[in-house]
Amino acid sequence: QAQLAESGGGSVQAGESLTLTCTYSGIVFPSLDFNWYRQGPGNERELVAVITSDGTVNYADSVKGRFTISRDNAENTVFLQMDSLKLEDAGVYHCNPHKAVRGITYFNEWGQGTVVTVSS
Repeated sequence: QAQLAESGGGSVQAGESLTLTCTYSGIVFPSLDFNWYRQGPGNERELVAVITSDGTVNYADSVKGRFTISRDNAENTVFLQMDSLKLEDAGVYHCNPHKAVRGITYFNEWGQGTVVTVSS
């Protein structure tokens, strides 16, 4: 059974950086799109960044210019580089590999999440 795991969370001060890692062991990794979501205390879940199977990326306006999503298909890994962290970036970050074609979802899994804490 394929394993999905996030790592890299931690406690940092505002302005510092963290890199989150998402690994998925399934052989379908290269065909999957990957989302990073986050949920802060008392907040709705927010889509932060997306990288598609062909490498197209998109970001929430709140993180544009500060976060970078990338993937290494040879290592079955997706990264979320987070720079210039702000207090509002704190939360639980979840990796979501998925695939949908013409509105039909063929694959959708969620990791347990990794916690990011940002202090002033």
